[in-house]
Amino acid sequence: MLRTPENNQEPVWFVIIRLLRWHKPEGRLILMIPALWAVFLAAAGKPPLPLVGVMILGTLATSALGCVVNDLWDRDIDPEVERTRDRPLAARTLSIKVGIAVAIVALACAAVLAFYLNTLSFWLSVAAVPVIILYPGAKRVFPIPQLVLSIAWGFAVLISWSAVTKDLSQPTWLLWGATVLWTLGFDTVYAMSDREDDQRIGVNSSALFFGDYAPTAIALFFAGTIILLAWLGISIHLNITFWISLAIAAVGWIWQSLRLKQSNLPNPAYGEMFRQNVWIGFVLLAGMITGS
Repeated sequence: MLRTPENNQEPVWFVIIRLLRWHKPEGRLILMIPALWAVFLAAAGKPPLPLVGVMILGTLATSALGCVVNDLWDRDIDPEVERTRDRPLAARTLSIKVGIAVAIVALACAAVLAFYLNTLSFWLSVAAVPVIILYPGAKRVFPIPQLVLSIAWGFAVLISWSAVTKDLSQPTWLLWGATVLWTLGFDTVYAMSDREDDQRIGVNSSALFFGDYAPTAIALFFAGTIILLAWLGISIHLNITFWISLAIAAVGWIWQSLRLKQSNLPNPAYGEMFRQNVWIGFVLLAGMITGS
């Protein structure tokens, strides 16, 4: 069996799994959720199953591409950050050539799936690629790089909704806005665990940009998400189960916002809250499906 270099005892295939973050499914699922929100809402709760499959596989391929591109950009920065120093490209357990090859395979898989979509959705998929590739560089030049990530996340909504309806109507943009604000919220939470390392290295993050006001900013992002989802629910006449799921989500986000105001919150708490957002997203998905 192939082994990684430098006396590492892990098989190459397992190191590639770590490169793709498939051993940490939360980051894959949290991209899949907005795509599923959109495809089910656009189809009034009953999308074609093949299209649902394409969206699930497409988000897996896209997130794989994003992870590898991010690690290629940050291979010299990640060793300086406690949370990321063991990533394969940072630890030099995979070569740059292997990383580029894996990225090309992921992009090719996403491209094949994109050909299943209609013309508008296909070109939206093409438009998303530069955002995904350039996002990791944003932390070097842009004060709020999480906004770039949020826009990348928003493409999941635009692609999925238009794959059903072949257009981008007002409800699409309400869901897009909710997704962008939700992503800004949970990714700023995630960035709070890296504040000291990011400041020492000299890279930007929304957690550093907002500073002591980061918990307030996150609360506002989550509040904006609730408002836009409520507006969406009214616009497309979702029933009571959606409103129950939105109430549950609101309680979760309020609890997180209050917890973030605590001083001396341990770093693992931020990752825990990030993972909680996956479950919040699935609760909302269930409400959207049954409430359509």
